[in-house]
Amino acid sequence: MKTPAQIDEAVWLRQGEVASLLRALNCDGEEARVVGGAVRNALLHLPVGEIDVATTAVPDEITRRVEGAGWKAVPTGIEHGTVTVVIRGHPFEVTTLREDVETFGRKARVVFGRDWRADAERRDFTMNALSASADGTVFDYVGGLDDIAARRVRFIGDPQQRITEDYLRILRFFRFHAHYAEGPPDAAALHACIVARAGLDTLSRERVRMELMKTVVAPGAAATLAVMNDSGLLGPVLGGVAYIVNFEKRAQIEVALGLEPDAIRRLGALAVMVNEDAERLAERLRLSNAEAERLLRLESWWRIAPEGGERAARVLLYRLGSRSFADRVLLAWSRAQAGAADAAWRELACLPQHWTAPDFPLKSADFTRLGVQPGPALGAAMRAAKEAWIAADFPSTENEIEAIAERAARDATAVS
Repeated sequence: MKTPAQIDEAVWLRQGEVASLLRALNCDGEEARVVGGAVRNALLHLPVGEIDVATTAVPDEITRRVEGAGWKAVPTGIEHGTVTVVIRGHPFEVTTLREDVETFGRKARVVFGRDWRADAERRDFTMNALSASADGTVFDYVGGLDDIAARRVRFIGDPQQRITEDYLRILRFFRFHAHYAEGPPDAAALHACIVARAGLDTLSRERVRMELMKTVVAPGAAATLAVMNDSGLLGPVLGGVAYIVNFEKRAQIEVALGLEPDAIRRLGALAVMVNEDAERLAERLRLSNAEAERLLRLESWWRIAPEGGERAARVLLYRLGSRSFADRVLLAWSRAQAGAADAAWRELACLPQHWTAPDFPLKSADFTRLGVQPGPALGAAMRAAKEAWIAADFPSTENEIEAIAERAARDATAVS
């Protein structure tokens, strides 16, 4: 084992719920450590999200200790040794050390153990197999510290064997590379992913969606997706053409505007040219209704350009709403010849920040007061007035609004 490293500034490890949980599990011959992503992120000086714990204690003993401390124990994965511990509303997955007896796809027959090395060696990537004790000491059995220092994602052991155990690891490899690595992907891992690419067809659409949506928002998403595309791995995931150049430009635009990455917007830039693409992705990735609707509302993106003027942009913003307006404008910008620093496109994209679409100021009572009878005529008058109000660039003075109402009422009354 590599000489232990140290997590020096991990307040979350030495105080609060995590420290209390480790104290409860670290006694009477049992040992517990924080494992996986929390340790990796702490060493990379990245935010620590979910915190998982591994222990030599078996599930029944975990439950006994947790409940004895007054916390809640939920047997979320008891057959694999996992108990979810809830402390003051914060959940932590606590899992007994395990060894694989045999693996078959996503499933594996495991036995509980007490060997930290064996537990580390059954994980996917070296940087995910690190563990840290309560005092911040980091234990590395598979070379994860060197790979973190090199910003390199590498499979534990034989890459082909690890992928055969679970073909989702192909997509996980690229997701982790996009988030944590620098430079080209590990050559052995990339080769194994290409060789095993047919295994992607065995994965559920929900699992593919989860990995892809996490990948597209990663800091290194553009370069990683380009490698996937060049390797013949992205097409089978999307079921269509990938627009890598547009995706890269979208990322540049987001940086220029100070926007946080949005998975659906990035997916649109990557794979939506026409509505048929949006429909295919919605089915292929099992997108939610709201996500699918956002992609479908990208239609007619090619009609948008700063040359149309701010008045036309205000009409579009009013009709679409701020989010759909931004979705469509950013997609059009990513496919325009103008660069990410273009001032005219920036002004168009930022319109929702300095103009708020007003509410239509007329009500049905305004038209009945003018002699329009309830029914089809009233509906027609209101629709005509609203279109006239929009065409007049959303006037707000009482005289202008009254004139619009009178014209619409007169026309509706004449027709009826």
